[in-house]
Amino acid sequence: MLTLQKAIELNAGMVEEPSLLLHEKNVCYAMGAMAKHFGEDVEHWQAIGMLHDYDYEKYPQEHLQHTAEPLREQGVAEEDIRAILSHGYGICTDVRPETNLEKSLFTVDELTGIIQACARMRPHGITDLEVKSFMKKFKDKRFAAKCDRALILQGCEMLGMELHDVAAICIAGMKEHAEALGLQGTENE
Repeated sequence: MLTLQKAIELNAGMVEEPSLLLHEKNVCYAMGAMAKHFGEDVEHWQAIGMLHDYDYEKYPQEHLQHTAEPLREQGVAEEDIRAILSHGYGICTDVRPETNLEKSLFTVDELTGIIQACARMRPHGITDLEVKSFMKKFKDKRFAAKCDRALILQGCEMLGMELHDVAAICIAGMKEHAEALGLQGTENE
């Protein structure tokens, strides 16, 4: 099973861009929270989140086309590779998310972008971010405009969960790691 340490080691030679590393951490910690929600292995889900954009920095136009084989060669399990590929469903892969792990990654990838943007605007960062504030920003299509809201809602539907509930889980997971994510706010430094 893929560990978080192994995911970090695999990423080391592929992902160096600070904003992409931060995104992977956001997804990592949100995925850990989703694992807790579903009663699954937190570190394993975090590892998938940490590794999900493995080839993006080097191959942005061919995202996920340079992922399976290199990870396979490094001994990553087929189910973990499939989970990573599934987050590009309908965008750059035809791997439909089927498990809660895959559906969560598909949803959380974009969702964490809006959560991070919300947190960055607040004096106390994510530490006092509530779902109500997130929902207001989610409805404003101009806010974090690059985050695909339709995709997030599609993911929530796949999970059989309301956006409000998924956001609450992810916010809580990211709050636990506010300092590592640089989301503790200017008032808490």
